[in-house]
Amino acid sequence: MIALPPQPDLDLASLVRTIPDFPKPGIQFRDITTLIGHAAGFSEAVRRLSHRASAYDPDLIVAVEARGFLFGAAMATAMGVGLVPVRKAGKLPGVTIGVDYELEYGADRLELHDGAVAAGQRVLLVDDLLATGGTILATAKLMQNVGADVAAALFVIDLPDLGGSKRLADAGLCCETLIAFEGD
Repeated sequence: MIALPPQPDLDLASLVRTIPDFPKPGIQFRDITTLIGHAAGFSEAVRRLSHRASAYDPDLIVAVEARGFLFGAAMATAMGVGLVPVRKAGKLPGVTIGVDYELEYGADRLELHDGAVAAGQRVLLVDDLLATGGTILATAKLMQNVGADVAAALFVIDLPDLGGSKRLADAGLCCETLIAFEGD
């Protein structure tokens, strides 16, 4: 299914609320709940993401917990492809496979159902926000471990000052975003 072309007259960035000093002083938290709560804005974000995604011709959308599920599910529906959720450890029933990855202050693990992605399938990674890139790089590693072809990663928001887009580029992972907010 081909996604509808985007409508460029809607300013998505204006629909993202900034909450100063959350979760700690000095942080400007970019809250997408105001975007997803705006019917035309949410529809347009999904339309723009789906339009970009169609160029990669994915077999599956792989959405990262938790807000990536919102955009990934809507994109998968719009594009007529399947959706695979990637979750934090212990959240999925049944047999899972996973990958451990380093955080700034510790470690975490991401998992998916064993057999959810077949070797050779072309996947597109989706999350709401790109900060440092650690979670999406771990997701890409997980996809590579099962033999999937990672086409690209798409995000609604990029925080370029945190270096995620550079980390993804350095790792050879193509990424696209709809909105960029400079500063912390």
